[in-house]
Amino acid sequence: MNVVDSSGWLEYFAGGPNATFYSKAIETTSELIVPTLSLYEVFKRVLQQRSEGEALQVVAVMHQGKVVELTAPIALTAARISIDSRIPMADSIMLATARDYEATLWTQDSDLKNLPGVQFVAKVK
Repeated sequence: MNVVDSSGWLEYFAGGPNATFYSKAIETTSELIVPTLSLYEVFKRVLQQRSEGEALQVVAVMHQGKVVELTAPIALTAARISIDSRIPMADSIMLATARDYEATLWTQDSDLKNLPGVQFVAKVK
């Protein structure tokens, strides 16, 4: 199972330098977990930069995976992760969701790079 964080989705949809790093995880939809937080972050960014129609198209692609909500247990685990690993809320929610589903988290967020269960690629600027 795989969880792709929001920066990975945005990189993939933009055809950025790290898009191929995320392609297998995103395109293997039968093993793809999509946190609702990712829907929020990706929809918001595409809506800001492009149009509502394009933002809705992106979200439709994301719905090909299994969309999962932020549950109370995931939220509490995320809070523990955030404190223990000193990472921001969104990143800790992504990691807690991945762990809840025994999935690998795919990211280019450097604060997650050395944590277990994370596949990291450095962001290309």
